[in-house]
Amino acid sequence: MTSTPFLTASLLVQLHAFGAMIALILGPVLIARRRRDRLHKVLGYVWVLAMGGAALSSFGITDFAMIGPFSPIHLLSVLALWSIWTGMSRIWKGDVAGHRDAMRSLYWRGLLVAAAFNFLPGRVINRTFFDETRELGYVPLALILTLILWDVWRQRRGQMRPA
Repeated sequence: MTSTPFLTASLLVQLHAFGAMIALILGPVLIARRRRDRLHKVLGYVWVLAMGGAALSSFGITDFAMIGPFSPIHLLSVLALWSIWTGMSRIWKGDVAGHRDAMRSLYWRGLLVAAAFNFLPGRVINRTFFDETRELGYVPLALILTLILWDVWRQRRGQMRPA
């Protein structure tokens, strides 16, 4: 493991990664915490700003461009921005369940999917963690995607139970 790829990356990539890391760390705290008090609200706004910053900054990262300056992962950024808007507008309307669903979905299916694909060979995160053996990046990618599939299965299983 070496920090050189991250430290030599552009400032935009570093800011993007910083926002994503804050969101990755705060997400489970906000999801698992039972009390929805002032701390939840403050940390939630920090999380929304971190997610929004990570999503917006991604549009300036064009290293893997396929369609003009964009790549398929930029669709996740559009989805993230839409999900932030949806989740925030729902809580402002008093729809706690809709807010919870939108934000959990954004974390599990947006942020973690994007994080998983950052382990692909050639990406800064892959070079940071697996400098000499970049193919090992497929291991965390598979683990993260398995975790996401487990969450989807768990939610679907819970919906199929009789009320």
